[in-house]
Amino acid sequence: MPESLNSLLRLLQDSALGETVRNAEFLYPVLEASHILGIALLVGPAFIFDLRLLGFGHHIVPVTTAARHLLPVSHIGFALLMITGIALLSSQATVVAGTGAAPWKFGLLILACVNVLVFHCGIYRRVNEWTDATATPIAARAGASVSLITWTGVIFAGRLLAYT
Repeated sequence: MPESLNSLLRLLQDSALGETVRNAEFLYPVLEASHILGIALLVGPAFIFDLRLLGFGHHIVPVTTAARHLLPVSHIGFALLMITGIALLSSQATVVAGTGAAPWKFGLLILACVNVLVFHCGIYRRVNEWTDATATPIAARAGASVSLITWTGVIFAGRLLAYT
């Protein structure tokens, strides 16, 4: 691991946040439960939206309607995940970073976030041209596929952090 990254992780671990998470009796399990809630709030609606982009329910709901109802919930889940994830990491940042699953989790997390940005700054900007189409554009379907795979990978790798 690069020394600059290791220094940053030690700084997080030695912070007041890291100290508090390590020493407060019930804080860590509350953060874990909140992190799981964040996963549900992010991934549940995101997966439904991705499935809509892949063509499921195209005759029932337009893409823009699905986005309007599902994506705000995903945004709340993402915010909750980032807050609780950083807090959980702070308790043992150097230990977690040294696990075999850490590069997978953080690499897939970065890829998932880049995919979201590419989708929203790219093909989704022209959604009004294809919201009611029988088949969504290949770029939207590709983004949905990448989303389903990367977020699933993030969840699996995150769970493996405790075991590697």
